[in-house]
Amino acid sequence: MRAPIGDFADVRPAPDRLDLLTPPVAAAVRAWSGPVPADQILYVDTDPAIADTAVFVEHHGPALLDASANCVVVVGKRGETTTLAACVVGSATRVDVNGVVRKHLGARKVRFAPMETATGDTGMEYGGITPVGLPAEWPLLVDAAVVDTPWVLVGSGRRRGKIILPGKAFAQLPNAVVLEGLGLPAA
Repeated sequence: MRAPIGDFADVRPAPDRLDLLTPPVAAAVRAWSGPVPADQILYVDTDPAIADTAVFVEHHGPALLDASANCVVVVGKRGETTTLAACVVGSATRVDVNGVVRKHLGARKVRFAPMETATGDTGMEYGGITPVGLPAEWPLLVDAAVVDTPWVLVGSGRRRGKIILPGKAFAQLPNAVVLEGLGLPAA
């Protein structure tokens, strides 16, 4: 099977590779429903040593930068209320934490979640966090540009491997809110 983006040697439908996904990601793929069928979620086996975006793109080609996204976990606070959320933006951009995210969460202050919180609460590995399989109660903020991308490469829940899925599939994830301007040009 060939991937719709990139040039990868080992590409298979994610439902056929549940053994390589973290338990929450595997459960989400198993329970997948909606307009984009589960077999359009593709698992790409990759080297965990090159999981970080810059190194990955350097190794697999610069065209993937515009066809990949990052998922980051943030913590919003307002008084005694703390909200964990995930944000998905194109890899060539950065999350507008102090503007769009803060306003959407109704938080006074927003910061990136500590690594222990991000990995502990998601059941995923740092550097591989994906929007597929996040805790059900979390808001999932997705940049509109990601949804408009035909195919998107994103983490698989582990540093080893990535998943590729149609951009429109991000809008069908639980608690997904598509927002214009969530991703800002990288500085």
